[in-house]
Parts: sequence; structure tokens; C-alpha cells
Amino acid sequence: MKKLSLTLIAGAFVVALAAPTTVSAQQSASILAQATVQTPLTVTGVSNLNFGNVFPGVNPTVLLTDAGAGHFQVVGVLNAEVDVSFSALPATLISGANNIAISYTGGWNTAANPGAATAFVPSAGLTERLDAATGELHVYLGGTLTVPANQAAGLYQATITLDAAYTGN
Repeated sequence: MKKLSLTLIAGAFVVALAAPTTVSAQQSASILAQATVQTPLTVTGVSNLNFGNVFPGVNPTVLLTDAGAGHFQVVGVLNAEVDVSFSALPATLISGANNIAISYTGGWNTAANPGAATAFVPSAGLTERLDAATGELHVYLGGTLTVPANQAAGLYQATITLDAAYTGN
């Protein structure tokens, strides 16, 4: 009888160890994964960098405040930081097989006012915040042409392309 009792007790012990236990003090919580997609940037070429009529041997300059200054407008989320760079900032204007060297000056501000623009080096680009009230950034280009005395007549052109992207800040 003792042997049977010990066997029953041992069997009950094994069953007790194998039985699942419940945890009554367990807690849990949930969170959301979310993102808000912001308004994409828009970049507009407002006015061309225009030197007008130039003459052989004369090196004209267009200032940021001149009517011929180039002007881009970037618009996006209020006060967002953007990187501005030029993917095309040609060193020459071209007419057929002929070209004229060009150098650039740059300025920027958050109002359409080239007279109040802060200078920057166009080839270096810039990182700035869009206006907190309007979401605008204005970029101005001026420049100087180096026109040799024997420059062939013609319409000289090149495309300037400004790129802007949010930095995430």
C-alpha cells in the first residue's frame, strides 16, 4: 500500500509540474506607429538671369538687384529646413560651337526682396529655413560674363537648375 501511495504521490507531482500555470499579474499596453506626410516642396523659376545685349570685349555684370537677375522661389512647410543646390550651374553660355565664360553671385531671403538678400556662393549651395509665416525662400542669381574682343555674334544660353529638398529638421 505504501508503494502504491508513493507512486500516486509521485504521479500527482509530475502532473502538477507539467500543468500550465496562469499568471494573473500580467499587464500589457499598445502604441501606434504613425507618420504625417508633409506638403512637397515646389520650386519655381521666377525670372531668367538675363544679360541682355552684350558687346565683344565688354564684360557685363548683372547684380542681384538688377532687373536681369535670376530668381527662384521655393515654397513648402512653414519654417522647415531645406537644402538648396544647383544641379546645373554651367561655367559657360553656348551658341553653337562658341561659348562665353560666366561667374555667379547669389543671394537668398524669405521675402521677395533681392535688396535684402543674404549673400551665398551658388556653387556651394545653402541650408536655410523656409519663412515661418509664408513657407517661402527666394534665391537670386547675378553674374559676370567674360566676353573676348573677338567673340562671335549669336544668342548664348545655358540652363541653370536649382534643386531643393527638406532636411528633416
